Amino acid sequence: MSKAQRLLDILMFVSAKKYFTAQEIADEFKISIRTVHRYMLDLSDMGLPIYAEQGRNGGYTVLSSRLIPPILFTEEEAVSIFFAFQAFNYYRDLPFETEIHSVSRKLYSSLQKEAQQKVNKLQSYVAFWSPKRSIETPLLKNVLEAAIDNKHIRFQYASKKGTTTKYVHPFGVYAQDGLWYMPAFDLTKEKILLFRVDRIHAIIEYENNSKEFLNLQQWFSNTYEINHPIRLFVQLTSEGVRQCKSVPSFEGLVITKEDGSGYIDSLIDEGELHFISSLFYRLGVHAKIIEPQALIENLRQHANDILTMYPQM
Repeated sequence: MSKAQRLLDILMFVSAKKYFTAQEIADEFKISIRTVHRYMLDLSDMGLPIYAEQGRNGGYTVLSSRLIPPILFTEEEAVSIFFAFQAFNYYRDLPFETEIHSVSRKLYSSLQKEAQQKVNKLQSYVAFWSPKRSIETPLLKNVLEAAIDNKHIRFQYASKKGTTTKYVHPFGVYAQDGLWYMPAFDLTKEKILLFRVDRIHAIIEYENNSKEFLNLQQWFSNTYEINHPIRLFVQLTSEGVRQCKSVPSFEGLVITKEDGSGYIDSLIDEGELHFISSLFYRLGVHAKIIEPQALIENLRQHANDILTMYPQM
């Protein structure tokens, strides 16, 4: 067996074990203790975060998360990964941002010069553009991990009404127009609400939970239970169709006609009215609300608030 293959086998073994002794490696791979120590130095030089404890009861400890074995990419596969990374360039904050940059550096340094030049050109000629935001989202990773770990969170949230304390179960996070959003079940109001993650100023506490809640994919597909159903009926111009299809929660609801115009006719939860009011106000003449009346009144109130700021001279 070649040394490279032996090192790969040992890498997979120690990554799964976390803590091990030189004798365990020697017994497993039928090699000497001296060879084990030499291989540990080789793995450390390759980047394995390993700590050696000296003494009679000493051993080795892998300091970080489990490592995956080396993966061989073709040049085109490697370039395609950088193509995917382009989607992140216009976001100020990302979950696992440090890890993403680490992956980029490791992959780029492993490429041949010709492939590196191709990546450089790719970055100059293609982009997943979204508005460049200067707003910080420092708690993005915390919120995402709480959703993955099925935890409730209590946090301070800044809105137009001031800073309040929210107690929710997050479904996940998604990015849109350079901002991060968190749909969640408000455990106080007992309904689904949408929060801007950058407006979460502090997480007060995490709370373990055993109850099953929605995840982000289920929320996007509208498979969740609607507790307070109301009819949403909106007539859309072709521009209204285009913009509504760019909103994840509306994309599957838009019906397009032959002339490019369309409409939405669906049941939604009453708790979503606050969120969709701002969307349809932004669409202006490209969306005409037929139902519900409460949404029409919200838009009228919003328009009146704007008019009072600019009285006729």
